[in-house]
Amino acid sequence: MMLLQKLLAFGVTLGVLVIFHELGHYVVARLVDVKVLRFSVGFGRVLWSRRIGRDRTEWALSAVPLGGYVKMVDEREGEVASADLARAFNRQPVWKRIAIVVAGPAANLLLAVVLFAGTYVAGIPGERAVLAAPPSGSPAAVAGLAESDEVVAVNDERVLSWQDLRWRLLKVSGSDDAILTVERSGVRSRHTLSLLGLRRDEWEGNFVAALGLKIDLGYPRVNDVLPGRPAAVAGMRAGDAVVAIDGQIVRSPAEVAAITNAHPGERVAFTVRRDGAERDIVLTPEASDQDGKKIGLAGMRLAVDPAAVARIGTTVRYGVGEAVVQGARKTWELSLFTVKMLGRILTGQASLKNVSGPLTMADFAGQSAQAGLLTFVGYLALISISLGVLNLLPVPLLDGGHLMYYLAEIIRGGPVPDRVLEVGQRIGMAVLAMLMALALFNDLSRLF
Repeated sequence: MMLLQKLLAFGVTLGVLVIFHELGHYVVARLVDVKVLRFSVGFGRVLWSRRIGRDRTEWALSAVPLGGYVKMVDEREGEVASADLARAFNRQPVWKRIAIVVAGPAANLLLAVVLFAGTYVAGIPGERAVLAAPPSGSPAAVAGLAESDEVVAVNDERVLSWQDLRWRLLKVSGSDDAILTVERSGVRSRHTLSLLGLRRDEWEGNFVAALGLKIDLGYPRVNDVLPGRPAAVAGMRAGDAVVAIDGQIVRSPAEVAAITNAHPGERVAFTVRRDGAERDIVLTPEASDQDGKKIGLAGMRLAVDPAAVARIGTTVRYGVGEAVVQGARKTWELSLFTVKMLGRILTGQASLKNVSGPLTMADFAGQSAQAGLLTFVGYLALISISLGVLNLLPVPLLDGGHLMYYLAEIIRGGPVPDRVLEVGQRIGMAVLAMLMALALFNDLSRLF
């Protein structure tokens, strides 16, 4: 059932993004009076088609679903009837051809603006960026941040939620430091958070925790204790609040699980709060073999403190006009960040592992769909931006490659020679094949 849900979410994601991208090409082609022969979702053999409209355009579904295309009348691709010559793509002024090509990526970026705006109108639930006490010696502790501080800005950019804080910090990755504005007991102060100590792999993982920033969700609560398992044998009870493990303060179920998993068959001391008093409970997580690795299991289910969640809960919501402005702003910021990340990958500052393919995309699509409609819509917007930006790269076969040729045509005062186009096409195919192979390798590495 989970696999089916992921495949369905992936299909919806791919279908929506491809249709909007190709509609961009199609609509502008029609506006500048270029005849469209076929609008296809997918490549390869046509599985279903129907001709409609004055031009009898063929609307088709094809066998390979990873993309789509709009086929226009073009003398370079076959014989053209004399009546259609004036409407052939290759005979259009360069500005018309540029407009048609740009329209695809532009449609994806516009879709992202609309999707983000929709989530802002509906209201995005989250938590305010209220901090737990940072670990001693961490960048957050060195910066002078303390428990109950609420981060309200990063480099003078407003922070509305914990998710917003993560994004603002990710944007400044690669910088020496970030200036955090925090509110403490009604008074605001500025703190310099050093980013120099983070390794590349930490930026690609839970970089917020590596900086010593943790959200104040209270102490994790024991929801359920499984009979006969280590937690029950040691005396753990439902309702206990886990304060620390072996003296290390914990602030989330994930932290408790990580520490417990790391100590299979070893005694660990849980400090729990019960009925207003703290006590130590020593238990030995049972060893379990998962994917060839021994992990420790205590046999209890944890949850965040509902009172703490209610205390710092917030909803980010705007009116329609402001939602569109914020949606456009976020789309612009994410587009710039995508370009920045591509540059860092090319220069070796970021790992090639960041390149993902259809398997990872399907997995994330399924996870976001399970998390709720707003999360899925946000994921759609994010992938739409990636598709729009990547298609603008100056790689032959992509929209950006065609734009590169048109720019050369403007500069030299005439079309690029066919030989150059042929060589460029081969280079583009090789580049795309390598990228697809790398993406698939990364996908399989994550799975296995």
